[in-house]
Amino acid sequence: MRILSIHNQYQIRGGEDESRELEERLLRDHGHIVDVYEETNHDIQNYSSLHLTLKTIWSQQSYDVVRQQLRQHRYDLIHVQNFFPLISPSVYYAAQAEGVPVVQTLRNYRLVCPNALFFRDGKVCEDCVGKPIPYPGVVHGCYKKNRLASAAVAAMISSHRALKTWLNQVNVFIALTQFAKQKLVAGGLPAEKILVKPNFIYPDPGVGSGQGNFALYVGRLSVEKGLDTLLEAWQTLPQPFSLKIVGDGPLADLVQQTASAVPTIEWLGRKPMAEVHRLMGEASVLIFPSKWYETFGRVAIEAFAKGTPVIASRIGAIAELIDDGKTGLYFEPANAQQLAQKVSWFLNNPANHLAMRQAARQRFLDHYTEETNYQQLISIYEKVQNRQLLAL
Repeated sequence: MRILSIHNQYQIRGGEDESRELEERLLRDHGHIVDVYEETNHDIQNYSSLHLTLKTIWSQQSYDVVRQQLRQHRYDLIHVQNFFPLISPSVYYAAQAEGVPVVQTLRNYRLVCPNALFFRDGKVCEDCVGKPIPYPGVVHGCYKKNRLASAAVAAMISSHRALKTWLNQVNVFIALTQFAKQKLVAGGLPAEKILVKPNFIYPDPGVGSGQGNFALYVGRLSVEKGLDTLLEAWQTLPQPFSLKIVGDGPLADLVQQTASAVPTIEWLGRKPMAEVHRLMGEASVLIFPSKWYETFGRVAIEAFAKGTPVIASRIGAIAELIDDGKTGLYFEPANAQQLAQKVSWFLNNPANHLAMRQAARQRFLDHYTEETNYQQLISIYEKVQNRQLLAL
């Protein structure tokens, strides 16, 4: 099978990029040919505001490049991982013009929410859901805190909604969880075209010891990720317990200040993946304090792969991943007091730790290995090729 993978590279690499690269590697390791068409956000500075807005809605350059690529080689399908902002939905039309089916993975909520997160002013926001034009996102400057930039995103969403692009130009969307699918459907995407396939870990990093006697946070240091909740909770723990924080982001100064004042908190900054996995394996527990509607929660399944249980906020897709009391514990989002209580319960019940570690590892083996994911992905590809889904 030959696939053309299409994505827009962010200026700062994140989990979306890593998940896409793993998927491409998985396909290649199973003997498939994966070619890549990529644009990078580093090029945004080359465009005026008007030109960038128009390119976000329709990139003739991307259309021409992709259509020429499809004419040069015989592709079984194109898999669009991320078209925003420079590639645009024009690549769907290029594929359909050449009779090549289209698969689109939705790793965020960009098609229904201007900032792609359903998150504003420190809390969940669904103001744009159900509106033909997502104008609240413009009013509040939800994309990059800029009304002009937000208007460009809203124009892209509403234009292609009016053109029925999502309905007529994409054979199948892939959502990462049932929760994400439900939110996307509520935002107007066709339910019959959305299949669910989770992220995965590849290669298997192996089980850790869990003997490090510390909790671990891994991720972006930002409000939507719940860093403020985490730091507040750690300052109210009734017994001392070490917390290691890996990552960087807008709340880095707050993390550094808190770590300087609280001896049990250590900020490690960014770390390579091998070091992150080592820390996950040594950690007693991973903390996942997110406040927004995560579309998946890849860090949680990385912890499961190492046999490490997860204490997470019960919100969004992460609520599908954890079996409360078995593979981890839940607390209410943004509730620092309850998070502290759950951490204390975990510390005071060491007899449960081994069973939780075993259950976490088994959860990974049952649902998030490369072979399981490969079979799911190929099944989707074959259905698209055989037109078992809605034909276009």
